[in-house]
Amino acid sequence: MNEIYVLGVGGSTPLFIELAEACGYKIVGLYHYNDERTGETEHGFSILGSFDDMLQSDIKGKQFLLSQGDMKIRKNLTDKIKAVGGIIPTLIHPTAIVSRFANISDDGVCIGANCIIQADVAINAGVVIRDMALVCHQTTIGNYCFIGPKALVGAHIFVEDFAFIGQSSLLVSGKVRNVGDNTLVGAGAVVTKELPADVVVVGNPARIISHIAK
Repeated sequence: MNEIYVLGVGGSTPLFIELAEACGYKIVGLYHYNDERTGETEHGFSILGSFDDMLQSDIKGKQFLLSQGDMKIRKNLTDKIKAVGGIIPTLIHPTAIVSRFANISDDGVCIGANCIIQADVAINAGVVIRDMALVCHQTTIGNYCFIGPKALVGAHIFVEDFAFIGQSSLLVSGKVRNVGDNTLVGAGAVVTKELPADVVVVGNPARIISHIAK
């Protein structure tokens, strides 16, 4: 059985643990962002140390699963782990339906239960797609994007890096061609036009309510 370590101890950690187990992995242990919880257990698994402890040990060839919701933190940790020989595998829940014509990066993608990924979709590195989301044909999801549960991303859309698509939101095919870098689409929003980078949109139809400072 493949062994894997989980990084991050928080509210979403058990969701990622269950994804890994559904994909046939054995959880060896957890790492926390600092050493305050070293030696404790979380959901039945030992907290082995801090991220620094992990990075200072010999992790070459070992596999890791990141459970953080902050995609910038995920990217930073991924880079550090890969730099010293660690591996961040792609995990696709066995109940997900993924077209044989889809192109899924093997670099740290997580696809949850009952997702649908249609033909000619491209999913880039570090993307997290939560349960029951649908990504329609000829759409590209950029690096380190988050697609929330039950979100629907329509066809022929380019979602740029670090975009956040909230739960149960809808990006309408034929209306939206592009979602800019780092843009946040609120839960339940219905997007019917292009979205620039670094904005927050909510509502039906979705409207910009703020800009994200860089």
